[in-house]
Amino acid sequence: MAFFLGVDTGGTYTDAVILDDEANRVLGKAKALTSRQDLAIGIGAAIDRALEASGLRPDQVALVSLSTTLATNALVEGQGSRVALISIGFDEEDLTRAGLAEAMKGDPVIRIGGGHSHAGIEAEPLDLAALEQALEGLQSDVSGFAVAARFATRNPGHEIAARAVIRRLTGAAVTCSHELSAKLNGPKRALTAVLNARLIGMIDRLVAACERHLAQIGIEAPLMAVRGDGALIGAAQVRERPIETILSGPAASIVGARWLTGASDALVSDIGGTTTDVALLRDGLPEIDPEGARVGAFRTMVEAVAMRTSGLGGDSEVHLLSAGLQGRLRLGPRRLMPVSLLARDHGPMVHEAFERWLSGPAPGEYDGRFVVPMASGETASGLGPRDLALLARITRPMPVASALQARVEAAALDRLVARGLVMLSGVTPSDASHVTGGLNDWDAGAAEKALQLMASRRSGSGDRIAADAAGMAQLIIDQLTRQTTEGLLEAAFAEDPRFEGEDPAQLARHSLLLAGLAQHQGTMALSARLALPVIGLGASAPFYYGAVGKKLGCEMILPEHAGVANAIGAVAGQISQRVSGTVTSPAQGRFVIHLTSGPKAYGDLEQALSALEQALRAEAEARARAAGAEDLRITCARHLREAEVEGQKLFIEAELSVTASGRPRVAHSQAAEQG
Repeated sequence: MAFFLGVDTGGTYTDAVILDDEANRVLGKAKALTSRQDLAIGIGAAIDRALEASGLRPDQVALVSLSTTLATNALVEGQGSRVALISIGFDEEDLTRAGLAEAMKGDPVIRIGGGHSHAGIEAEPLDLAALEQALEGLQSDVSGFAVAARFATRNPGHEIAARAVIRRLTGAAVTCSHELSAKLNGPKRALTAVLNARLIGMIDRLVAACERHLAQIGIEAPLMAVRGDGALIGAAQVRERPIETILSGPAASIVGARWLTGASDALVSDIGGTTTDVALLRDGLPEIDPEGARVGAFRTMVEAVAMRTSGLGGDSEVHLLSAGLQGRLRLGPRRLMPVSLLARDHGPMVHEAFERWLSGPAPGEYDGRFVVPMASGETASGLGPRDLALLARITRPMPVASALQARVEAAALDRLVARGLVMLSGVTPSDASHVTGGLNDWDAGAAEKALQLMASRRSGSGDRIAADAAGMAQLIIDQLTRQTTEGLLEAAFAEDPRFEGEDPAQLARHSLLLAGLAQHQGTMALSARLALPVIGLGASAPFYYGAVGKKLGCEMILPEHAGVANAIGAVAGQISQRVSGTVTSPAQGRFVIHLTSGPKAYGDLEQALSALEQALRAEAEARARAAGAEDLRITCARHLREAEVEGQKLFIEAELSVTASGRPRVAHSQAAEQG
């Protein structure tokens, strides 16, 4: 008998669940607020409550697995540590591709000579002297480095050499692009390396917090984490490659949805505090995105579940759009701390501010907004004097207007938010739910005042946005329903072969479709509905998703444990390690395999393919065993590209992929066996 502990750390809540692996039964579950200042507090509270609910002792737990949306949320919200990119052999134009310039957000880029050709031959000597000189002024300015060299997947020698110099001179964490993907497209690999470097500190703190609490209460079971494709990896691996945890939470939710419902074909929609994630479950399995995971504005080279992630959640920022005569709303993508949650811990300050704002003639620009300092572990390196001065004033939660001394400081505040050094608090759908009675976790009185203040703002016609707080709350919830519906329709159109090549976002908002969903009856009779059921996941799904199902005309499945589906999925998956490599032919009769140790040439194609497969098998098996897998199953796939010239087949290139998968190795303590 084996008992597994699954933990999911989201933007608002941390969930924990205890599963009986043999009986496929939930023994205990719990939620706790995610504690950004010290993640161990929220993780520990959730684990302790789940254990108490299950009736188990800590030493009976045989496996612990962790999923998270923190990495996904950080990328959607544009947050993360300050990093430097070491660009080897790329020109300025290369750095503008793949969204790389946007991802850098003004962080330093060091361009040095070097790089290889398509065949893995050195194109230019590596300029390590230039690298050492550039590093002198950066040692205290960044928290990590990303290294990307031209054609590093064909020969990673320059990236490896640069990494050694950076580690020797700075001691900082270094991400090499060839470690994250074996595919070509240097700028996209560089982007992926940059995002990975940004996330290392955050994920390291998460894993350390979990390990700390497990050790404190006496759980000695292996600690795993969920990758973006739903597979499990060891905690040590996720610390080095945190980018693989983007879409970790959503991937776990897909696994959890299948475990909870047994559904074979459905759309799965998981609403959290920051994001909503939509994926297709087909024949009981999620689709894997062949182009790499897309999160927010970024397309990475990380293999992950084909997921559409939008910045829409229970804690999304509520925007009032002033264009036009009628007041309109938009939610997200930034997450705010709900006013009702802030008031739970800082009630007198929050209520006093709202009483003052509500007694005024009209709401001011920053009325209803607060700023909260975050002890997130991020450093203030790279900030300008204005940013540092503003940060020094934000020593406690306070109204935004009290923190800003001039309008120009608004941009500085945005920079502090992006770095995760402070957080904004304001009206969110969670506050609206407290006003309507759907939620009662926090301070409903503060939510009432916040929505009353927002309702008093004026639209372009001069009218109030809403008559009262209740009317404002319904407007917000209706907008959440609208945006959730649009997201599900986009996913449905994107997966329907009939509409291949068309823009799913435009189709989801087409007037004919909207008329059909409304069952329009006029000179034209129009009808449309979503043909698949929707599995609604997330703690707030039962409150919001009934209206979504009605709007789409589909079955809405809300499983009993929908609120902890991610935590369930965290321990219901398998370990899987996939490695890839290529064989090229730079000249007739010469076949080159490209390995992490460098290229190696053969005179026979089959000999080259066999040598590459053997090397990949060894690496995949080693990675899987290091991740904690046992009873391994090895599979290999070969994809050959050939061209026909004068009736003869000409070899162009081959890509081999080897996957090693197996169940996680679990603890077999005497206590666990006695059960």
